[in-house]
Amino acid sequence: MAERSFAKEVQDLRIGAGEVFHGEGILAVTKALLQSGVSYVGGYQGAPISHLMDVLADAEEILGELKVHFEASASEAAAAAMLAASVNYPLRGAVTWKSTVGTNVASDALASVASSGVLGGCLVIVGEDYGEGSSIMQERTHAFAMKSQMWLLDPRPNLTSITEMVERGFELSEASNTPVMLELRIRACHVYGSFVAKDNVTPDFTLRDAMENPQRDYSRVVLPPSNFVHEVEKIEDRWPAAIRFIEEQKLNEFLGGDNGDIGIVVQGGLYNALMRALELSGLADSFGNTKLPIYCLNVTYPLIESEVVDFCRGKSAVLMIEEGQPEYLEQAVNSILKNADVETKVAGKSVFPRAGEYTGQVLKEGVAAFLDRFAPTLDRDEAIGENRLSDGDAKTVAATVPGRPAGFCTGCPERPVFSAMKLVQKDIGKFHVSCDIGCHLFSILPPFDIGNTTMGYGLGWAGSSALQADSKQRTVSIMGDGGFWHNGLTSGVGNAVFNKNDNVLVIVDNGYSAATGGQHLLSSRATNKTKSTNNRISKAVKGLGVTWLEEVNTYDISRMKKVLTDAMTTKKKGPKVIVAQSECMLNRQRREKPIRQKAIRDGKRVVRERFGVDEDTCTGDHACIRLSGCPSLTLKDNPDPLRDDPVAHVNNECVGCGVCGGNAHAAVLCPSFYRADLVYNPNWWDKTSTRIRGAIIGFLQRRRDLRRARYAFE
Repeated sequence: MAERSFAKEVQDLRIGAGEVFHGEGILAVTKALLQSGVSYVGGYQGAPISHLMDVLADAEEILGELKVHFEASASEAAAAAMLAASVNYPLRGAVTWKSTVGTNVASDALASVASSGVLGGCLVIVGEDYGEGSSIMQERTHAFAMKSQMWLLDPRPNLTSITEMVERGFELSEASNTPVMLELRIRACHVYGSFVAKDNVTPDFTLRDAMENPQRDYSRVVLPPSNFVHEVEKIEDRWPAAIRFIEEQKLNEFLGGDNGDIGIVVQGGLYNALMRALELSGLADSFGNTKLPIYCLNVTYPLIESEVVDFCRGKSAVLMIEEGQPEYLEQAVNSILKNADVETKVAGKSVFPRAGEYTGQVLKEGVAAFLDRFAPTLDRDEAIGENRLSDGDAKTVAATVPGRPAGFCTGCPERPVFSAMKLVQKDIGKFHVSCDIGCHLFSILPPFDIGNTTMGYGLGWAGSSALQADSKQRTVSIMGDGGFWHNGLTSGVGNAVFNKNDNVLVIVDNGYSAATGGQHLLSSRATNKTKSTNNRISKAVKGLGVTWLEEVNTYDISRMKKVLTDAMTTKKKGPKVIVAQSECMLNRQRREKPIRQKAIRDGKRVVRERFGVDEDTCTGDHACIRLSGCPSLTLKDNPDPLRDDPVAHVNNECVGCGVCGGNAHAAVLCPSFYRADLVYNPNWWDKTSTRIRGAIIGFLQRRRDLRRARYAFE
């Protein structure tokens, strides 16, 4: 199970030399790996490279044909540690994860392999999750590449450039005995295009060859005194080798005009946005043709000093387009020019925002500011017009379009956990809640407003570990099943047991790594032919020594409330764990909806549960909405002309989870919710029973109307 299937698309990975490959950026990366003779691939899913993991999983048969081993790693650290296979053997390997959080998790292994160096080419494909579409803290990969002396590729976002950089990345790694990082922004991952394919390559030296002919080189082990030598190797041997390769292979590109008094230096990944900005400014056409000289950095670390100097010499000023901060590239370019006695002015953060995503509009304004300062006489034809909203229009849009914070999906099994938590807080008072990475993090937003901090994936319980005191109130920590298997088993549960933590952990077990696209986990209930599933979280927790343990169906809000209350008020000391279980509704609907629709088309009887609100009973206080926040639970005009308050209403998005009614029961709200069975292709008994019910209800309604008429007459 995953967010989407690539079973059909991966068949194109088999095409050979001279054929044209059409598809998404992620598929192009996979094809480039196979063309490069990769021996092993691993990684951990996360935006924007989740689809790369999904593609690799769907392509396991093809990978097997080429003797490529693929692992859906337990964490980014586990993936990075796979690169150890390339330290002593000529094996090409690639790993992938979400940046920068994934790189942080993998940093121990990455620093080690960067120190020891590699014999086989190593490529780390990083989803550069920076900008307004990101779900993480705003940091860049560049700093880590500099810190560990790993070379950083940032290809132009088109399939030809991306595949070229994947293949060249392996060659650069082998030429300099250094692991190479390749960063792909979200738009590059999902850009569509085409390129001329090559044949897939089966490695000459296989994993089996390595296992049957083990090699040992003490100088490659990161221990004294070898690790001191590694630092010298990085600077005196590997760095110059990388410089030579980048120069000789012309990995960076000189585009646009050949001459000019000004020029632009741009990160490769921002090239498309730059060209759009130039087009809007009348300085380029729709095909990327421009007279402005452009130095495109497909390799952003290390910089090639000779190329920088040659490009800048003779120009009065260059514009350095570098997204994010600190301005590593701008500082480096200034340093290179100063050392070479080149007096070209460098403008970067002086005309661009210091932080934030460089969208087309931001780049357009920055380029305009640069030209106004350094080339005011340059002809610019903005015939396309101003594409930015005026301040007045922006205010109108902001006032008209309501804010829509992210939230749980309709029917999400995690919503009732926090509904129950709000009810418990009402009874025993507020308590500190330590959150974790995952869908459950939406609890920090309205209508729940639950959660104080989040420290990282699987670190929910560790995030409250300092709050240990003799107090009348315990803390509650949250962790998903994905976070539990990623890091939480040891850093959370193991840490709490070892230190005799007296607080509470709620593990939300929805059966998938739901937040990253619905991939299977160790504890998934489904059967996976290539992975081991159905390993219960409760067994792992008990194995670490937890004795206070309860398993609860999340949709049973009354019991969820009771168990959570018991955990918070019991006199028993020690860690307390609640495993809240129900299948991710999004994945459940992905599985069940096609089957249900086919059955309906085939004329089979299908019954689907729906919930609704009795408009006459609804009190209009909307407490049910404040306890749920379900997208299908909304408002409609009150049908009673004597009442002004709108009534609660369940729309057609309802999936029949029953949380709305469960909340009303657990919180003792008005009894306005009802359950209805929608019957498709009804049989004779359905039709007969409906007629009988209709007749009885009609009789009772008529009798009531007659009674009302009699009272009115009297």
